[in-house]
Amino acid sequence: MQVREAITIRASVRRVFDVFTDLDRAAERLSGVTAVEVVEGPGLPLAVGTKWKETRVMMGKEATETMWVTAVDAPHGYVVEAESCGTHYVSTFTFTPTADDPEQTEAAMTFSGRPMSLGARLLAPIMLRLMGGSLRKMIRRDLEDLKRVCEADGSSG
Repeated sequence: MQVREAITIRASVRRVFDVFTDLDRAAERLSGVTAVEVVEGPGLPLAVGTKWKETRVMMGKEATETMWVTAVDAPHGYVVEAESCGTHYVSTFTFTPTADDPEQTEAAMTFSGRPMSLGARLLAPIMLRLMGGSLRKMIRRDLEDLKRVCEADGSSG
């Protein structure tokens, strides 16, 4: 299972990276996230090994997942991983200046899941059909929320 969404943001790569990686303000910036609790490592600046619990509303219910950073290539991107219900998830964020304007950035998120347990392997095709559209909408909403912050005047966003 893999989903990729991208959005063009009128802000520099550095600004986009800084906004996307600010865990301390994630819950106030992402409309689907109700709480973020950093449990290991720094929340700002984001670093390999940073781990947090993120609570978000999914399909009308709150769900909390533990996530951790496995790679950072500031300001070009980072990778976050998680495990839940027998599946290993990888979210890769990339930030690339657009060809026509270096003060515009393409922000992309690629989300993939690999079933690890027998149960997860059996349920994966069903879950993909049921949740694929919702997952794509959730990623798109997160990107749009962060785009608004990045394009706001000033850095307080």
